[in-house]
Amino acid sequence: MTKFVFVTGGVVSSLGKGIAAASMAALLESRGLRVTLLKLDPYINVDPGTMSPFQHGEVFVTEDGAETDLDLGHYERFVSAKMRRFNNFTTGQIYDSVLRKERRGEYLGRTVQVIPHITNEIQAFIERGAGVGTPDAADVAIVEIGGTVGDIESLPFLEAVRQMSLKLGRGNYCFVHLTLVPFIASAGELKTKPTQHSVQKLREIGIQADMLMCRADRRVPDDERAKISMFSNVQLDSVISVWDADSIYKIPRMLHDQNVDDTVCDILRLSVPRADLTMWDRLVYALEHPRQDVRIAMVGKYVDLTESYKSLTEALVHAGIHTESRVLIDYIDSEQIENDGGVALASLSGYDAILVPGGFGRRGVEGKIAAIRHARKNGIPYLGICLGMQLAVIDYARDVCGLEGANSTEFDQDTAHPVVGLITEWLDRAGKVERRDAGSDLGGTMRLGAQRCPVEPGTIAAGVYGETVYERHRHRYEVNNHYVPQFEQAGLRVSARTPSEGLTEIIELPQAGRGAHPWFVGVQFHPEFTSTPRAGHPLFKAYVEAAIAQSERSRARRVA
Repeated sequence: MTKFVFVTGGVVSSLGKGIAAASMAALLESRGLRVTLLKLDPYINVDPGTMSPFQHGEVFVTEDGAETDLDLGHYERFVSAKMRRFNNFTTGQIYDSVLRKERRGEYLGRTVQVIPHITNEIQAFIERGAGVGTPDAADVAIVEIGGTVGDIESLPFLEAVRQMSLKLGRGNYCFVHLTLVPFIASAGELKTKPTQHSVQKLREIGIQADMLMCRADRRVPDDERAKISMFSNVQLDSVISVWDADSIYKIPRMLHDQNVDDTVCDILRLSVPRADLTMWDRLVYALEHPRQDVRIAMVGKYVDLTESYKSLTEALVHAGIHTESRVLIDYIDSEQIENDGGVALASLSGYDAILVPGGFGRRGVEGKIAAIRHARKNGIPYLGICLGMQLAVIDYARDVCGLEGANSTEFDQDTAHPVVGLITEWLDRAGKVERRDAGSDLGGTMRLGAQRCPVEPGTIAAGVYGETVYERHRHRYEVNNHYVPQFEQAGLRVSARTPSEGLTEIIELPQAGRGAHPWFVGVQFHPEFTSTPRAGHPLFKAYVEAAIAQSERSRARRVA
């Protein structure tokens, strides 16, 4: 029987429920349990795919092609389980499902209401995400409920898990509540009242917390913990201090040292071996004892909210761990490069590597292209991801192939040279629409999820991936196949193509001969979604190694 841990939040958002849930999952997995995690989002959007990164941060893409909350990225980084589309659902999906059932007559003419129909549907979605009743059922499912207690939007979710706890019975569920214990500088003390009120609000809707995780900028002293315990009706040893850490990968050890996994296992009546955190301790040690620093310029347009690049940032941290280096990332606004021109570009020469991430829309595009050209012409290691690869192709078409005005139809519908575009567009221009695979709509909708393709031998990509690459995608536009022979003749190498349509997946510049470059790679997919601290990712490790080599070359030139 699957057991459940329900994680709720109080006082304010952005306290780190996702990290707390993922860390608990890591502890339980280290004790031999099969763990999965679910995220319940209270907004009415069907998914975050159409939301601005400034509104919601990164959109994480699962292996099966779902656009989900960024917390699912944290889940995959902390546990071995792969998240699926059923591991994240929203109020919008719940109401959509209920309304479809009502239209089909499945409610037999009854009045459809929040209770029981919406709450029953939420419970059904939770059970489906946990794999209840299937061979893949988890031993423990950790369910994170988005928002904070007291929000109107979250009430149906909280009511659903309250009802679910009654059905599960004692020993089969655990409620963990994450709250804020703020430090008031003028008073010189931590204040427990917000936590007291948050727990009181939770109890008003019928949920008694079994454990409190108290977020603060410092350790919560025992006196304050005792006060919280007394006023919240929670055992003292279940009032956990979760202070700010300089790395999220220290949180599992922080929780374990306060017996969080023991307490959860006791509540769930699980008899399992003790946790082995050797791996996490080793990762933290490597993180804190780098042998060198490398500086990377990430040139994007969402730099005011670095959560927009969360998986990418973490992938670089992972690569640093596994190359014994500290990766220092500077987020550079591509619009600043457009506005400042040569001054901003000149500053890029001080970095060991340049990276242009994915994105949508034309704002800041020319600044990114300028940064890519600077990396290409000055021998600075470059990694382009999704849009970052497409813009590298545009730059090459303009500057090397002489295709004046080359562009993507995403930015210029009337470009004379649509070197990047929707498949339908470039097939139309060639008069060959009939060749399009009727079973796919890669031009009209996103290409989402993991796909496998072969890699050309003797390339940088082959050194990274071997014979095949299997990565996740999130894009609409593709490199125009009709221009690829011209690019290759001019020296750009396409080192991986999709097996059916022959679409460009990886480009690179040769490391020897004409147009040689130390390390220049662009990928159409998003490798950051599959990077974990346990193993890192081969592409990011190769990229950071190239940055280390660039740093050593720069140091040697300075000495000379």
